[in-house]
Amino acid sequence: MIDTCPFIESHFLEMMMKKSGEERLRMGFSMFAMARSQVVASIKRDNPNARINDIKRGIFLRFYGQDFSLEEQEKILNKLLLK
Repeated sequence: MIDTCPFIESHFLEMMMKKSGEERLRMGFSMFAMARSQVVASIKRDNPNARINDIKRGIFLRFYGQDFSLEEQEKILNKLLLK
C-alpha cells in the first residue's frame, strides 16, 4: 500500500540520508527498544504473573515466530530458555 505523497516521501528520504550512519543506527536501536517494551507490556497485560521465561518466549515468538517452523521454534526456545 502506498499512501504517502511522492514529494513527502522523497523529502523524508532526503532528511534521513543527511543523518550520519551512527544517527540512523541509533534511531533503529531506539525504535527496536520501543517495540520490545510494547511487546513486554502486552505480555504482562495478558499474563500478570508472567515470569522471565514467559516473557522471553513471548518476545521471541512475536518477533521471530513466523520465520521458523514449529520444530525450529522449539529447538530455539529450548536453548533460549535453557531447558
